[in-house]
Amino acid sequence: MGFPGTWMTESESMVYRVVPKCACSTIGQIMFYSDHGRFFDGDIHDAREGMHKWSVTESQDLITRNVQAQNTYAFTCVRNPYTRILSSFFDKICGIQRNGKRYRGNLVPTLIYRYGIEVGGDDGKQEFDQIESFRRFLLFARDTIRWRRPMEPDIHWSAMSGHVSTFIVNGGRYDRIFWTEDFNPGMQSVLDAIETPHKVDLDQIPRFNESEGHGPKRAHPVEDYFDDLSMHMMYEIYKRDFDLFKYDFEDPSNKMPVGEIDLDEVHAKLGD
Repeated sequence: MGFPGTWMTESESMVYRVVPKCACSTIGQIMFYSDHGRFFDGDIHDAREGMHKWSVTESQDLITRNVQAQNTYAFTCVRNPYTRILSSFFDKICGIQRNGKRYRGNLVPTLIYRYGIEVGGDDGKQEFDQIESFRRFLLFARDTIRWRRPMEPDIHWSAMSGHVSTFIVNGGRYDRIFWTEDFNPGMQSVLDAIETPHKVDLDQIPRFNESEGHGPKRAHPVEDYFDDLSMHMMYEIYKRDFDLFKYDFEDPSNKMPVGEIDLDEVHAKLGD
């Protein structure tokens, strides 16, 4: 399997396991800046040079050696499961993507037909019942994760623990896992632990939210989208995410973690 979703600076100062919908665009641009003193011109996910990525065949041997030898500072970033799946819904399901098309071609028409969701019309900007449609999407997400039907689970709503675990089971070890909700202190702890060719001042770094504006804005507080049944499905799908990354399952309105992440616990439970 190797190390899918793994990025490393060319200077080999740090290695990062991407978790979709968890500030990955901003983290990637910080990594790029730390090597080159400038940001990548465009979406960092499109960069094919200036950074080592597992998706670039020529980088795979170097990434494997660094990760398995645990020579390079390794980290990742996680997010509250409630806000993460809401973001996935508004961006990937309701939104028009950078190429001007719907995400994954016939995915949205399939959801409209099979699950009865609405997405705000052809441009994603029309009024619709966001709460009802989101709950139907959540049922679909649960079906993909539990039974792999009507399709395999998508990386944007599959569990964070699944992404995080591939790095561990193939011989990597994280030096740090921090929260999107406490981004600057978490990212600063990474930068404080390493030497980079260019100094990074986090206070001067813009947020690179590449999904911003793709879809309709969320019209209600987070907690309004989750009734008892929705919360039950969230726990069914994301129990390990809530437990390992210390998020509050009982209160969808509380996006902040309620405890410290125990790296030893993460490695023990995700390393099987």
